[in-house]
Amino acid sequence: MQLIDVRQVVTQVLGFLLLVWILRRFAWGPLLGVLEARRQKIVGEFQEADRRKAEAAELKARYESELRGIEAQARQRLMEAVTEGQKVAGEIKAQAQEEAQRRVERANDEIARENEKAKEILKQRIIALSIGAAEKILRQKLDEDTQRRLASEFVEEVGALR
Repeated sequence: MQLIDVRQVVTQVLGFLLLVWILRRFAWGPLLGVLEARRQKIVGEFQEADRRKAEAAELKARYESELRGIEAQARQRLMEAVTEGQKVAGEIKAQAQEEAQRRVERANDEIARENEKAKEILKQRIIALSIGAAEKILRQKLDEDTQRRLASEFVEEVGALR
């Protein structure tokens, strides 16, 4: 009695080889094809993800650049507005100073006119007082033209003493 039956071992080996050949021909080929297709699909998806990632980075860089440009424009417009405001304030200040200067000049002119009027009135009063005083002193009556001439000379002498 043999423990190992050679016919049975050969049959099993032949059956195993036949099974391997059938599996390789009909199962492993398509299975390996499916696995290769899956591997290619995954590689493609990774490549697509990398492409989209690069595209997103490019978009991000472009948007950040645009944002910096917008911020720079906003700062520039703000500076222009500040400059324009300072210019307008300067113009308003200059106009106010000119108006104040004109008012001061008008006031000075008016003061000068009033001063001249007051001097003329004072001169007339001094003349009248001088005429009255001269009449009393001389006790004689002079004609009016002579009185005015004498009074004017008196006022001029008083003015020259100042």
